Amino acid sequence: MSRKTGVSPRFRERFRGDVELTDLPDHALLGVIRIPGQHSASPWGLLARRFSYAIILLVVTALAVYVHKGGYSEEMSFIDSLYYAAVSLSTTGYGDIAPVTQSARLVNIFLITPLRVLFLMLLVGTTLSVLTEDSRKSLQIQRWRKNMRNHTIIIGFGTKGRSAVDALIADGLSPSKIVVIDSDPQALARAESEGLVAVNGNGTKSDVLKIAGVTRAKSVVVATSSDDTAVLVTLSVRELAPQVMIVASVRENENQHLLRQSGADSVVISSETAGRLLGLATVTPTVVEMMEDLLSPDEGFAVSERHITDDEVGANPRHLADIVLGVVRSGELYRIDSPEAETVEPGDRLLYIRYTTENFERPEA
Repeated sequence: MSRKTGVSPRFRERFRGDVELTDLPDHALLGVIRIPGQHSASPWGLLARRFSYAIILLVVTALAVYVHKGGYSEEMSFIDSLYYAAVSLSTTGYGDIAPVTQSARLVNIFLITPLRVLFLMLLVGTTLSVLTEDSRKSLQIQRWRKNMRNHTIIIGFGTKGRSAVDALIADGLSPSKIVVIDSDPQALARAESEGLVAVNGNGTKSDVLKIAGVTRAKSVVVATSSDDTAVLVTLSVRELAPQVMIVASVRENENQHLLRQSGADSVVISSETAGRLLGLATVTPTVVEMMEDLLSPDEGFAVSERHITDDEVGANPRHLADIVLGVVRSGELYRIDSPEAETVEPGDRLLYIRYTTENFERPEA
């Protein structure tokens, strides 16, 4: 069922950029979309490195000419040798200095001519490398925008966003199916280094969300640092993608209903959850330790969800081998103590406690 948030055109206009990113060609999005694997030296660094190689070739040629300075039409100083090397390697060839002895001509044939070819390859290759690198990145962006489907978008790559990504990856989601939206260059660089597609922009703007493929996404995690921004992001996402699942984080409990009204399917109250854990830690610290264990997918125990097997249909979930916490039926969660969870029906999913194979081994029968 689609949701209507009643967002006015004036609201949309407020968060629209001067230039719509969706109207730009793919090559204009090189600074907006960062695909993992695009790490490369900057064009200026590439030019500087190859220019250094060209200078080395020039000096080597000048030394070779200076060693055979007696074989040329003019009396050669090192400056003359450097001059001759420069006009020879650049194919300028003024003709004012020319090799006249057999040895000098052999040096030109077997040393200076190959160096001239290498010198030209460096100059031409640098230009082609810069141009083809941008073309390759543009092609990657074009392919990604065309093929990305059923991915998860993380809006805000701070502490909450990174933790959400860690949980998704630990639960089996490929990093290539995660897209991060943030405006902090350091956060974007970190996301890219972790194999995530990074989009530079503000999550409240519709064109940034469209660039991230929100209309084709499976879910969106709103992990912004402030509650008001979370509300605006949720409104924007829900308007563009009525069917997408939105999970939002809010700091204060009093703002939870705003996220719900904005279209969030699930709201996590970060400050209240942390406060409860702090309170429990003063009374029963072992409970907090176990809760942290359950919330850490890579360590010890973890709360997970799975499909039921054919032989589990009709069984009481309390009697299954796994420790079942609840039954998910038609998108609704029923706790293990509810009447609806007395028996397992076809199509149900089980919310259960599992332990990771990395840290624990099942005892042999």
